[in-house]
Amino acid sequence: MTRKDRGRADARFNKADSGKIERDAALKAMTDNMAKLKALRLAREASEPPRLPATVKKARAKSRKPGEKGPALAEWLASQQGGGRRT
Repeated sequence: MTRKDRGRADARFNKADSGKIERDAALKAMTDNMAKLKALRLAREASEPPRLPATVKKARAKSRKPGEKGPALAEWLASQQGGGRRT
């Protein structure tokens, strides 16, 4: 290998190395930004009072007695249609 070839190889290597340096710098900047945002979010959540889960309790259907019958089919269908279920 001549000096000229070695000089070209070194130049290519250094050029590729500069691209790696730029990628590493961009990755470090992004990682630092994510860490800063996470710290801000955790500080904000720590300062807020704890949130209670918003649970909505469903009303239970009335229990029927063993001998009791439900509404007639025609009445049930009318209530469903009136409620917007059957269009």
